[in-house]
Amino acid sequence: MKIIKAKDYEDMSRKAANIISAQVILKPDCVLGLATGSTPIGAYKQLAAWYAKGDVDFAEVSTYNLDEYRGLSHDDPQSYHYFMRENFFDHINIDLNNTHVPDGSNPDAAAACSEYDKIVAAAGYPDLQLLGIGNNGHIGFNEPDDHFSKGTHCVDLTESTIQANSRLFDSIDDVPRQAYTMGTQTIMYARMILVVANGEAKAQAVHDMCYGPVTPECPASILQLHTNCVVVADEAALSLCE
Repeated sequence: MKIIKAKDYEDMSRKAANIISAQVILKPDCVLGLATGSTPIGAYKQLAAWYAKGDVDFAEVSTYNLDEYRGLSHDDPQSYHYFMRENFFDHINIDLNNTHVPDGSNPDAAAACSEYDKIVAAAGYPDLQLLGIGNNGHIGFNEPDDHFSKGTHCVDLTESTIQANSRLFDSIDDVPRQAYTMGTQTIMYARMILVVANGEAKAQAVHDMCYGPVTPECPASILQLHTNCVVVADEAALSLCE
């Protein structure tokens, strides 16, 4: 794993955006795997600013998001489909027909997950997969477990993840308890993985991801086995790695 230290959140966001924009410039029709949550927002804003200046063009890019809450429609303001439009897609020239998020509105979990696996595989898997990391080491919504997951599946969110995500909802009672998520095996098929992390709260998870044993108890630790994984994190998130 290659670790790039950033001074702060803004620096982390800029460095991550540089890596993503380089991928798009080198391969204009690339496949990007995208993440939600607060950590990637700065990188998305930077990419949108560079698009506005004419420095990067997303017209041929296709995207596949990691996950979606089960039970939320695309137009629900708390859905990740809505999040991606509000924070990124509506600010660039990407064709929305080329953007993909698991269908949280489909109550048939097996069908929703199987369909998403098929379209990600048909796209040839991401050239670059962007990841955040949860306080408990989760990637996507792959929570700590006794085994590494494979394809897209329905997961019960842990209490710590529900608590962490509750800041985005009016009440913790409004946070969905389940989600559809790409599995760790699918994530590992990406040709490059870019992990972004910031803040002291992520320090233990970042340390365990980079230097701990490879175990499904810290799902992100599997990334140690990837041949092209880059971690961009600020000083606080890397404070236990020195």
